[in-house]
Amino acid sequence: MKMFVEPADIYLYMDIVDFRKSINGLIVVVEQQMQLNPFRDALFVFCNKKRDKLKILYWDKTGFVLWYKRLEKHRFKWPKDDQIQHILLDEQQLQWLLSGYDVVGHQPLHYTASGL
Repeated sequence: MKMFVEPADIYLYMDIVDFRKSINGLIVVVEQQMQLNPFRDALFVFCNKKRDKLKILYWDKTGFVLWYKRLEKHRFKWPKDDQIQHILLDEQQLQWLLSGYDVVGHQPLHYTASGL
């Protein structure tokens, strides 16, 4: 995925998020749970309970932008650690995550056309 921005930081929120939250609700998570400034030059990545959807929030100097991705069959490889609220990713790790890879283990998803 070609990004429209080149953020200084990419934060992955480790806990699940209620995906009824939109921009304002995710800003509250960034401020209160992650204790970060949502206006900073960063992407904030969130996942739902089933781990089949993710949202990416960022400030683009004129307003907040929210990206949404849904996997059709599989789940995102979401790291787990009860002691950590969020982790810092590099751009390559974000690309792996968006492509269905584990940001640590690099296990790809395989899709096949059904009925062929």
